[in-house]
Amino acid sequence: MSSRRTFPATDTDTAAGEGTGRAEAPVRRFGKVIRLRPERREEYLRLHADVWPAVLATITACGLRNYSIFLQGDLLFSYVEYAGDDYAADMARMAADPVTREWWRLTDPCQQQTEGAVAGEWWTPMREVFHHD
Repeated sequence: MSSRRTFPATDTDTAAGEGTGRAEAPVRRFGKVIRLRPERREEYLRLHADVWPAVLATITACGLRNYSIFLQGDLLFSYVEYAGDDYAADMARMAADPVTREWWRLTDPCQQQTEGAVAGEWWTPMREVFHHD
């Protein structure tokens, strides 16, 4: 299984409900970027206008929530929160899912890694510099 689809843990991980007395799963926030190939732009936008229900179900089942992808020029920015209990296992489960792998087979050719890409990761992780709930 490839690790290129994980959302790497960062030093900006936060715990939801800190100081509230509530026992909630820790929440990790991830921001990432990747380039959108201009010649594949319409294909990528078409795919994401109608994401397969099974892909969405896997995202949810793997503890990911509040997932958005934004586009500026040819740069895609992804934001997602992870609220599960076993991040490594959830990301391995996502990477092993046959429908998700088929989705990636269609979307990956539309993307191009940025100059700051990290070995083993497809999207380039970003460092969180500010957060406010």
